[in-house]
Amino acid sequence: MSREFNVPPVVFQSGQSASVPHQRRAGAAAPKFQPPRPGMIPGSNPSLPFMSFDIGAAQPSSSFSTAPVFSGGTFSSGNFEDEAPLLDELGINTRHIWRKTVSILIPFRLRANVHEDADLSGPFLYLMTFGFFQLLAGKFHFGIILGWVTISALFIYVVFNMLAGRSGNLDLYRCLSLVGYCMLPMVIFSAISLFLPRGGVVIFAMGAVFGLWSTKTCTQLLVELSSCGEENRLLIAYACWLVYMLFSLLIIF
Repeated sequence: MSREFNVPPVVFQSGQSASVPHQRRAGAAAPKFQPPRPGMIPGSNPSLPFMSFDIGAAQPSSSFSTAPVFSGGTFSSGNFEDEAPLLDELGINTRHIWRKTVSILIPFRLRANVHEDADLSGPFLYLMTFGFFQLLAGKFHFGIILGWVTISALFIYVVFNMLAGRSGNLDLYRCLSLVGYCMLPMVIFSAISLFLPRGGVVIFAMGAVFGLWSTKTCTQLLVELSSCGEENRLLIAYACWLVYMLFSLLIIF
């Protein structure tokens, strides 16, 4: 047996009671159909405007034309056109590398002032080229070349500073740069050795010539760019000759 509940009517502020859903009050006229106006949602409150998504009227965003730049602990926006080239940000100066390369290729007109700014980008390029030519000869010597150059630069650095004493001003970074740039004759010899017969007199003679070329270049740069090296030129040249003749033997054998 069902039980009846008396629900009190809901009274609004206007004083009218809520009507039962899907029923109209007596005497109420049916609402007239009104077409939706532009910018209005059909069936919604007319007082709430509809958001317009007019793509053609949208203003172009400038968020992609500028990029934040970190400077002095704060971020500031700047154009990509004002950014420095990638090589300059990495510290690679192609003009300096080219000038140093040309100065080494002409051993009788060696300009030491070009090598005052030490860098390792040029030596790394030479060493990778050296390893590539060795790879064409069937020798995988990339690790050996990088390791020997590092040990050779440390060896020449210790020998030079022992000879110069407290007045020596050669730092390890500059020594590594000079030893690496003077590897250019070894790179040329490595490329020429691909067309020479193995174990012949010609390849040994060319190895001695290119070894002396690297020795002369490295010795002159070390003496002119560092103090207290002129009186010990022969001892420095002997240390350089040991280093570059070792690379010549690596190419020959």
